[in-house]
Amino acid sequence: QVQLVESGGGLVQAGGSLRLSCVASGRTFSTFDMAWFRQAPGKEREFVARVGWRENTPAYSDSVKGRFTISRDNAKSTLYLQMNSLKPEDTAVYYCAVRRGYLNSDPDRVDYWGQGTQVTVSS
Repeated sequence: QVQLVESGGGLVQAGGSLRLSCVASGRTFSTFDMAWFRQAPGKEREFVARVGWRENTPAYSDSVKGRFTISRDNAKSTLYLQMNSLKPEDTAVYYCAVRRGYLNSDPDRVDYWGQGTQVTVSS
């Protein structure tokens, strides 16, 4: 069993920044692929960014590439998402996700989800 707890969400003006954190517990964090997804009201959950445990090479959705940075600290069992140049369309609940194996952009491949943290960007 894996528990994921996100934090760092909030209200920010367009152009601002936030850093989300996700602390994992319960299993060996360093062998998980991890990702961030988000879900806006009335929309499906969508992929934001991922980072693998093996190659540690990040990947991003086109909508956030160049503005968001995903990183992980295995010693602290923590996943981060640095979000810069935020836009109103980034408003959503952001979810941390893990898989005991390869995790791509498909939410159906996720083994565990966090409870989510709200990010609201005002114009």
